[in-house]
Amino acid sequence: MKALILAGGSGTRLWPLSRKNFPKQFLKLNKGSSLLQDTVSRLLKTFSPDDVVVMTNSEYKFHVLSDLDALSMLPSPFHNIILEPSGRNTAPAIALGMKYCMEKLGCGEDEVIFVSPSDHIIRPAEKFADYIVRAEKIARGGYIVTFGISPLRPETGYGYIKAGEPADADAEYFSAERFVEKPDTGTARQYLDQGGYYWNSGMFAFGIGAMMEEFGKYAPEIRELMDGNLDTLLSNFEQMPEISIDYAVAERSDRIVILPIDVYWNDIGSWDSLYDVTDKDEMGNVKMGDIIAIDTRDSLIISNKRLISTIGLEDCLIVDTDDAVLVAKKGETQKVREVVRRLNEQNRKEASEHLTTYRPWGNYTILEEGERYKIKRIVVNPGAQLSLQMHYHRSEHWVVVRGAARVTLGESEIHVHENESVYVPKSTLHRLENPGKVPLEIIEVQNGEYVGEDDIVRIDDIYGRSKK
Repeated sequence: MKALILAGGSGTRLWPLSRKNFPKQFLKLNKGSSLLQDTVSRLLKTFSPDDVVVMTNSEYKFHVLSDLDALSMLPSPFHNIILEPSGRNTAPAIALGMKYCMEKLGCGEDEVIFVSPSDHIIRPAEKFADYIVRAEKIARGGYIVTFGISPLRPETGYGYIKAGEPADADAEYFSAERFVEKPDTGTARQYLDQGGYYWNSGMFAFGIGAMMEEFGKYAPEIRELMDGNLDTLLSNFEQMPEISIDYAVAERSDRIVILPIDVYWNDIGSWDSLYDVTDKDEMGNVKMGDIIAIDTRDSLIISNKRLISTIGLEDCLIVDTDDAVLVAKKGETQKVREVVRRLNEQNRKEASEHLTTYRPWGNYTILEEGERYKIKRIVVNPGAQLSLQMHYHRSEHWVVVRGAARVTLGESEIHVHENESVYVPKSTLHRLENPGKVPLEIIEVQNGEYVGEDDIVRIDDIYGRSKK
């Protein structure tokens, strides 16, 4: 059995903390580990490291590598990573993962694949591992198994599955009578009262052959593109329909069965969900950061850097980042998507970018920006280097505040130490490297008629990024 982790999503329901350029699977919400790291660690209780495959995209590749390299139980570098050429939703992603397993890992059509999102919380991991083993046995009978979560409340942020008749003598799993989109509150309450409905967890177990047959029946355009080799599928990936596995197969196939699982599950799909899963103080508050809460109860308060003080609040959510603050009533946070939609309509960078941006070599933070200038703090990891590049519209002045830098400047190479600086004129080839063993930190002052991030002409890049 192989595990396929889907880590290419750009979810924004935890905005302003989660944004398109740094989505929630990479957020460290659980004692210093990311949701992706937690997912991999959980699956390694069932799978060997060589049987774990992570699917993402080129934009998130180095975030994934950074997270996986930090896990001591995985080989470094981790090789089982698939890059989707474009986002086409979960059905094409699963088809690509199946093709990778067949061609690169030598899997036959009888191999079972377990598909998991990368950003859920599931406890306890040991009990969940037992359910995966059960799902494998069921899948070997030709079924496509989905995990059903018993609903705890009339949740409107999840899809539901209605269970039909038992599919085995012991009533361990059930036929899937129908899939239901996210309901309104009244309908969700009816589901709880009626019984027999489960939250749709988005996890599946199936034999490759069984899923190939169902693609052939219900999504032939996907199945046809799987006939070539992996490289052909990748080059034609954008021809795939943009469709979820639920719409493409699960809602139509008679092979779908529900395996109810009795574990704690939370997809962290909203700030309300994060509040539910996080430890609280004696007043029922979740506090992260520098917080002073007076007469405040049952609230979630997150501060990135600033002190936040609250007085007389109840059932509130406050999330502070460097450039945006979210204030909402508990129970209303599904509407965060509307905030992000409006930001996108206005072409606001806050919809997708943080002030701190992560790169394969480290990160940079925008400290100040105005007409004709921008000031950044740049951190370069030990042994890392930026691309050899030039800018047509700006000059740069670098001051080293920590570590030592090796700088290529035109035809020369110089070393710059703490409290020393170097000037990079417009249209001059340059590269910044960290040859040392501690992070290199510099302050960069840009000046020119245009200081946008797209004024970069890359000549050489060890990370394979586009030369633009």
